[in-house]
Amino acid sequence: MILIGQYDSPFVRRVGIALTLYDLPFEHRPWSVFGDGEKIAPLNPLVRVPTLELDDGLVLVESHAMLDYLDGLVPPERALFPREEPARHRAVRVAALAMGLAEKAVSLFYELRLHDQVSDVWAGRCRGQIAGVLTALQRERAERPGDWWFGDRIGHADIALACALRFAGDAHPDLVTLADYPALLAHSARCEELDVFRGVSQPFIPPS
Repeated sequence: MILIGQYDSPFVRRVGIALTLYDLPFEHRPWSVFGDGEKIAPLNPLVRVPTLELDDGLVLVESHAMLDYLDGLVPPERALFPREEPARHRAVRVAALAMGLAEKAVSLFYELRLHDQVSDVWAGRCRGQIAGVLTALQRERAERPGDWWFGDRIGHADIALACALRFAGDAHPDLVTLADYPALLAHSARCEELDVFRGVSQPFIPPS
């Protein structure tokens, strides 16, 4: 498999971490949609990352779809999303909130960085959504005192949250202060201390 995209993207990073935890061999091509768009376009007409080319040549273009595929390659007991309900949809919900946080952080960054005329309405809406998700996740995480959100081992929800928090803090250091969210700060620190998070990582590189 070939994973395309830079690890400062929380969406790329979550897939890279899953591939590594699953011990699935893959090639990483750290292409940027800004600097390497002409390389990505033939594989992914959306020209976005992550892009995952499977061994049979099929290309997946969305991180959740990639994780769903990868989960099917391992035994049920190793899958990072639960296979049974209601545990599955509860974990998927948390991961979706985390990735929604990341999406809003990306949108806000582009609004502030790439537009000559910033929309105060749109930027304010993004800031409000980011704060709302952080508050909700802080409350819910604080209610689960264990190392991991669901059960006794790391899962996709934990990974998604940590990746989203790292990106949001890097992209918006004046907006996202994890010290204001102690349960999320502890969760982020616990994940970032793991070897897999250290290995699948890079400093934030703003698009130019």
